[in-house]
Amino acid sequence: MAGVELLPREYGYVVLVLVFYNILNFWMATQVAKPEREGTPEFAGNDARVFMLMILGGIKHPVICASLGAVYTVSRFFYFKGYSTGDPKKRLTIGKYGFVAMLGLMICAISCGVQMLIA
Repeated sequence: MAGVELLPREYGYVVLVLVFYNILNFWMATQVAKPEREGTPEFAGNDARVFMLMILGGIKHPVICASLGAVYTVSRFFYFKGYSTGDPKKRLTIGKYGFVAMLGLMICAISCGVQMLIA
């Protein structure tokens, strides 16, 4: 009996990037916990919007969304490393590419919604 495929096979890339980002986020949280005990400011980010854009856009564009998610993840690592130096300018050396990835994810999510409406 053949099952109905609801998501493209390549959607697995989206899932793997989301998991990888959560591993990175866990590592960042452990790095922040050390200095916080000494009174340095908390590093916190709300990345739920990026996850939602990846999940939605990945329905129709899984490889593109997974690639953009990987770019976002790498940029967040460098943003965090720059943030931890205390110099605000160092956050955006490579960290600025996260904004480009987020824009691409928004475009993919919009495209997915439009394709669903016109199909």
